[in-house]
Amino acid sequence: MSAASAKKPAAKKKPAPKPVRVAILGTGGMANRHAELYAQIPGVQLVAACDVDRPRVEAFAAKHGIPAAATYTDFAQLLREVPCDAISNVTPDAFHAALSIQALKAGKHVLCEKPLGLNHNETKRMVAAAKKAGTVAMVNFSYRDWSALQAIAARVHAGEIGELRHVEASYLQTWLTAPIWGDWRTSPAWLWRLSTQHGSKGVLGDVGVHIVDFATFPAGPIKKVFCQLKTFAKAPKNRIGDYPLDANDSAVLNVEFANGALGTIHTTRFATGHPNRLALRLHGTAGAFSFDSDLGTDTYKSCLGPDVATATWQDVKAAPTPNNHTRFIAAIRSGVASQPDFARGSEIQRVLDACFESDAAGKPVKI
Repeated sequence: MSAASAKKPAAKKKPAPKPVRVAILGTGGMANRHAELYAQIPGVQLVAACDVDRPRVEAFAAKHGIPAAATYTDFAQLLREVPCDAISNVTPDAFHAALSIQALKAGKHVLCEKPLGLNHNETKRMVAAAKKAGTVAMVNFSYRDWSALQAIAARVHAGEIGELRHVEASYLQTWLTAPIWGDWRTSPAWLWRLSTQHGSKGVLGDVGVHIVDFATFPAGPIKKVFCQLKTFAKAPKNRIGDYPLDANDSAVLNVEFANGALGTIHTTRFATGHPNRLALRLHGTAGAFSFDSDLGTDTYKSCLGPDVATATWQDVKAAPTPNNHTRFIAAIRSGVASQPDFARGSEIQRVLDACFESDAAGKPVKI
């Protein structure tokens, strides 16, 4: 028999990934994104959904193939009745701590939306609960999904730009000046974000939490912050219906990092011309990196080696990286913790608390 006619041994099939059963807690707009991302991961099953609004949870379940019998308005009942491995907590900010801790005590893995909690004391309790449970507990800083940020962080941590000296970071949105995402004056979905009475921590708590994580992921922790917050008049008596418009609209942070670098981090909803732009520049003794999400989320610029002498920037394409949901499921399957975890979420909340303290006192605050 010729070599050509010899039968090749059949290729071994890869074993099917371990099934992971996920329940979605809170079925507002962002929950759809969670469901879509889980649907892309082999072996992940959406087995239940819970929301205080019965019509909303039923519509969500129908849209994402969750059985109608597995829809709940009582989270404790879901935990008792539904065999599941993990919970995606997509509830409003004020409920993150209590419901995540409830899930952890039930032995569930938890992926919680940002901000992790309303203050640092609250998030410390969440970290303690996660440690006691011994399950995977992560916070969804969704811009960690961008491959450019992951690449920049890895290269900074590897020392490619030398010792860090200066950082610029910004998160700019325009929805108070343009109806790109709808008219905020008539929509509760936006109005609540402008009202502390409705649980908002303003632009600092809503998207500032993202840019603080975005900047400190490559740059390292902040040791001192001087923050100024500003609320602008937006309506007669600064109120629309049941919503007093008193939450901060703009935030500027002057920071000193633990490694000695100085930086500015700022965010606003009044950034005309920018629907949703994150930018970051990191300057070191041996080079620099620059990122602008308006130019793409998988590309960035570098100024290294011979280019430093001529101030020349090179475009860099970042390799794809797993998103938070993929990392969450992989951590559940492997038993190996992944980032960003609850401890990281708590660290960022500590910075935000210091920002509010600094603004109130009118002076820098050590962290």
